[in-house]
Amino acid sequence: MTDITITAPAQRRIPHKTTAELSALIDAVRGAIRTAGAVPPERDLAAELGINRHQLRKALKVLRDTGEIEPRTGKAETPPWHELAHATNPIEVIELRSVIEPALARLAALRASPAQVDQIVAAVENADDGDYGGADLAFHKAVADGARNGLASEFYRLLRAVGTDSRIRLGLPASVCPKRRAERDAEHRAIANAIAARDPETAEREMRRHLANVQSQIMDRLTVR
Repeated sequence: MTDITITAPAQRRIPHKTTAELSALIDAVRGAIRTAGAVPPERDLAAELGINRHQLRKALKVLRDTGEIEPRTGKAETPPWHELAHATNPIEVIELRSVIEPALARLAALRASPAQVDQIVAAVENADDGDYGGADLAFHKAVADGARNGLASEFYRLLRAVGTDSRIRLGLPASVCPKRRAERDAEHRAIANAIAARDPETAEREMRRHLANVQSQIMDRLTVR
């Protein structure tokens, strides 16, 4: 689960009107759940965030669909990636990411709103040292949203959910090498800077370079295993 810290109640009172605002609401719900240590009752969570339960359920559905929280108790819900995770492996996931994400970075450089550009840049600058995977996921999802293609964004979320499924995840060490963390952040920053500069060619190239490094790391882990 992505480590999101909400520091003031006012930040949680987010109306649901646009995709960007729904994304902000999802982040607020994610933060509230992490603070509570579990999913609070809908009535309490809605009151805490200052929203109605219809809005809350939209955010909760996204978190359930991406596997960040468990399906509702008592319902035989099957995550949409359940069968896909059985049929694939980490190499196939990163290969598909390497096809899709450079194009999303290019589109983000061309289409992202100023607010979405700010979110992409913030995802780099605010990377949490204690949550390497969560920070990585937040950045890449922000880029996908910045492409402003709803179908592509939802497909990307499905792809990442498959990639993080426990059945195909590679075991990661308890702590990430500081050198690799710095390299990852520099790669993210190069992508974000290109998007902010509205430079689609560089954004696409830097994303491709970054994912090539990720693929190399995956291959190394598979080799030692």
